[in-house]
Amino acid sequence: MAKKGNRVQVILECTEQRESGVPGMSRYITTKNKKNTTQRLERKKYNPYLKKVTLHREIK
Repeated sequence: MAKKGNRVQVILECTEQRESGVPGMSRYITTKNKKNTTQRLERKKYNPYLKKVTLHREIK
């Protein structure tokens, strides 16, 4: 029987690219424990469209 956990998949989307108007969208998929981390995740990840490390936030 499968174990039911608190881990859920979330999508991280670049915040700088949305404001700049550059075509394309940098997104990453990761998991988080929704019981321990109730706020939205924020991680610094590489954006291949802007060719630099930018802040990525969790979207719904």
